[in-house]
Amino acid sequence: MPFPRQSLARARRRAAAVALAAAAFGAGADDASDRRVLERHPIDAAVEERLLALDAERISERDVWEVLARVPAPRIINLEGSLPVVTMASFAEFLVAMGYPEERIRGPGGTLSYTSSVDARRLAGTLAWYYEREGMMPMLIGHSQGGMVAIRVLYELAGEFGDSIPVWNPLSGAAEARTTIVDPRTGVERPVVGLTIPYVVALATGKLPRILLGQWTMVARLRNIPDTAEEFTGFSLEWDPIAGNFGSAEPYRAIGSARIRNVILPPKASHLSLPLAKELALDPVARDWIDRYVPGPGTASLPSGALAELPNLLHAADIWYSVKKHWCLEAQRLIRDARRSAAPLQ
Repeated sequence: MPFPRQSLARARRRAAAVALAAAAFGAGADDASDRRVLERHPIDAAVEERLLALDAERISERDVWEVLARVPAPRIINLEGSLPVVTMASFAEFLVAMGYPEERIRGPGGTLSYTSSVDARRLAGTLAWYYEREGMMPMLIGHSQGGMVAIRVLYELAGEFGDSIPVWNPLSGAAEARTTIVDPRTGVERPVVGLTIPYVVALATGKLPRILLGQWTMVARLRNIPDTAEEFTGFSLEWDPIAGNFGSAEPYRAIGSARIRNVILPPKASHLSLPLAKELALDPVARDWIDRYVPGPGTASLPSGALAELPNLLHAADIWYSVKKHWCLEAQRLIRDARRSAAPLQ
């Protein structure tokens, strides 16, 4: 069913506005001598105050377009499954249509969807490179095997597979001759190992494929999340033969202090088509529900009526809620850190 032209035009206008903001914040991002993002891209004082006044747990559509679109945003890396019959491009386009800066989702070469065959150690080094230069740690959203890669990155950063991780330059496609960065928040040199990621997602990631693909190091670790994630959400289908679920889904657990949420997806959802979310942002009714969605305690629930027939509505809304939240928190942290560093010594 085609969506109203007004909705499509509205989404395009908003995406264009965000693209302009992203271009402003992205300009000069390759200047290695200047790692202070707010010095490169100062924020209007009134916008700063509005940003600091936001409740990250209650970000409205208006807050996105009037405040968050005018401040820096963390990068989002969308990792596709092992057989990318469906890539993560549609989900990335959903995020852009909802208001996320496209420049902060596209990788080198313009990709919206990263292959899950990427080396997790290299990806961990890439995250460190972005953090050092942009002052904000990227977020990871992985589908199927992409979720496994995201979890493997957490273990790499926890030092589980080695004491050091080389910084990886995604622009040159090569490792740099160092395993430390200058932390943009403190100005102090620190190792890549030990960095934390604010928000990580695993969509329909199961143990059975890890066994079939010989990924033995991750079988026992897959449901245990280390402290290198601040917040982790695992989305599962109870009946998902591809993931190895036959009537139940094993929950994710925190090894230590990571905040973990387990969300069971509705039976109508399908493992392979979970990334297909772009059209949800162009449907005015679905979009309104997504914008107002707030996860509650216990089992997440879908609305009644026609919206209940949209199989990808729940995880799209849940992820967008958390993306907005961490966009806000990271931008607020950036402002507060900058203000502290500028404060005169007493």
